[in-house]
Amino acid sequence: MIGRRSMLGALGGASLLGSAPAARAQGTAWPDRPIRWIVGYPPGGASDTFARLIAGQMAPRLGQNVVVENRPGGGAVVASETVARSPADGYTWMHVDNGILTYNPALYARLPYDPDRDFTGVGFIGLFPLYVVVRPDAPWADFAALLAASRNRAPTYGTPAVASPHHLAMELLKRRSGLAAEHVPYRGGPAAMTDLLAGNVDVVVIDTATGTPFIRDNRVRTLVALTDNRTRLAPAVPTARELGHDAVAYGWQGMSVPAGTPAPIVARLSEEMMRAMQSEAIAPRLRDLDIEYRPQSPAEFNAFVGRENALWRPLIRELGIRLDS
Repeated sequence: MIGRRSMLGALGGASLLGSAPAARAQGTAWPDRPIRWIVGYPPGGASDTFARLIAGQMAPRLGQNVVVENRPGGGAVVASETVARSPADGYTWMHVDNGILTYNPALYARLPYDPDRDFTGVGFIGLFPLYVVVRPDAPWADFAALLAASRNRAPTYGTPAVASPHHLAMELLKRRSGLAAEHVPYRGGPAAMTDLLAGNVDVVVIDTATGTPFIRDNRVRTLVALTDNRTRLAPAVPTARELGHDAVAYGWQGMSVPAGTPAPIVARLSEEMMRAMQSEAIAPRLRDLDIEYRPQSPAEFNAFVGRENALWRPLIRELGIRLDS
């Protein structure tokens, strides 16, 4: 659910990645045919871009082509159902994020898949830091000034979409800090930033993939980072926790497979995914955009998702946000 436009640059090439003799994994014949990586968003976005980058590194070592298939629609519900109903044999992978694994069960009354039951984690791709930004000429020098001013007039805040990580992060910050602010959803982060600079919205919550050039070039004033620690991109900007507000939120992405996939296959995928993420082809791109990579085993990734579920699903229900009404 982060950034539908490519922030990592043109990749070139086709969706068919890698070719070599069939490899053996953990004593089995897997994989002995091409593998599908399903992405629930259109080509060119951050999810699609990462899938192609990682697949390009994993395919030669697995010894099979990895075909990236884009199946956009309905908050990635179409893609998620496709993978959930696929055989648990290691030949169908799912590109997952906050929305697919954590938000959707609270946003939809009925889903054709159950992420808690139908998927198991393979590995982590990255945490996308989120920032609260205003125009350079805004009257608020810091977050404390914005908080104080909001008691008299609630500012408007823009995000890339309803129920995006950005939207929910700001609602969490509002509850933890007492900030008053009115949500204005846009069709993507770039549109929100355009309206911010034009003076049509007061504040924007932006992720590092879209916000990096604005923050790095001081085209916006960054009031607070919703991260665990201060970031490389904005080392002078305090975190919400530093300011006394326990609000930590990221956009994030990972890879899952159908539940029941044999443990040796999941372990092999995890190993190769970690290797790919730390390769010279990918690691520098993550650093350039200040995307945080934390190597996680399948069990660690599943535990991370469980913690996210416990935080965000109750908040979504409290806010009364529904996408199927």
